[in-house]
Amino acid sequence: MRRVLGLGVLMALGTALSAHAQNSMVFTSWGGTTQDAQKKDWAVPFTAKTGIAVVQDGPTDYGKFKAMVQSGNVSWDVVDVEYDFAVRAAQDGLLTPLTLTPAETASIDPRFLTPDAAGSFYYSFVIGYRTNAFHGAQPKTLQDLFDIKKFPGKRCFYKWSAAGVLEAALLADGVAPDKLYPLDLNRAFRKLDTIKKDIVWWGTGAQSQQLLASGQAPIGLVWNGRVQALEQEGAPVAMSWDQNLTTGDMLVIPKGAPDTAAAQKFIAFATSAGPQAQFATDTGYAPINKGSLPLLDKAAYAALPDAHAATHIDLNMQYWAAHRDEIAARWYAWQTQ
Repeated sequence: MRRVLGLGVLMALGTALSAHAQNSMVFTSWGGTTQDAQKKDWAVPFTAKTGIAVVQDGPTDYGKFKAMVQSGNVSWDVVDVEYDFAVRAAQDGLLTPLTLTPAETASIDPRFLTPDAAGSFYYSFVIGYRTNAFHGAQPKTLQDLFDIKKFPGKRCFYKWSAAGVLEAALLADGVAPDKLYPLDLNRAFRKLDTIKKDIVWWGTGAQSQQLLASGQAPIGLVWNGRVQALEQEGAPVAMSWDQNLTTGDMLVIPKGAPDTAAAQKFIAFATSAGPQAQFATDTGYAPINKGSLPLLDKAAYAALPDAHAATHIDLNMQYWAAHRDEIAARWYAWQTQ
């Protein structure tokens, strides 16, 4: 889970040692429908092309990641992480630089490429809700998300200290999108205080899906791909793209990874146009390779954040990389109050 310190390094190491003994590498991601698609669209065809098997592990755990690198007992080869973690991890010397060729990076959106990380996909935080939970008007705006009287019921929000929830609170309180940063934490927490007793926290995308699907939280701020997955399963859910908050995940190689050569090849493959297009079709998460868009049909494109660029608000991940530790201290203290 994101932002949480974790144990289990030795268990993960055992998995990796077994994998690497068989010409395999270990890919770690967030689990659920997202990792299922990464396995189907990236890992399986990568193995077919290269003969390198890809062992799945997860969920991504930043505490475990750091502990592995610092101890020298690294068991993961490629890890899907949030953008701000990738920036900070590179600054802290926790990553292996990428060796992608100019041909391999030519079509990658430069917003999602650094010397140490390449985009996995990009996505939006959207308002997800059950269509049968509210009578009359359906929720559309972030103000609606914070309006308990008009739209009663629990709200589900991302548990970990990360970009998204604080920005949503400020926007709901009337802050203009171009005035979000630096974040006014006092104002954001005051706004969150107004609905604190009605918040149900989710720590993984799968949990957000469960909360919406079960009706435990009929509305929430969730990743667009998770709502799409529920829609495809026939659940009575929908999403509003109004002021959708965009950011991306990144693929990184931990310093000291057991098989950096395989890891470099996997990242080059996963970020290429075809695999990115297939993943976008299956998940609703946007491709980071510009060459992927012509490969998508109209229906697949319409479900992507790209189709809703007019209402994008880009989250500032450089700001979060610089300030996430101080924000985290206040965030977790507030949650326990």
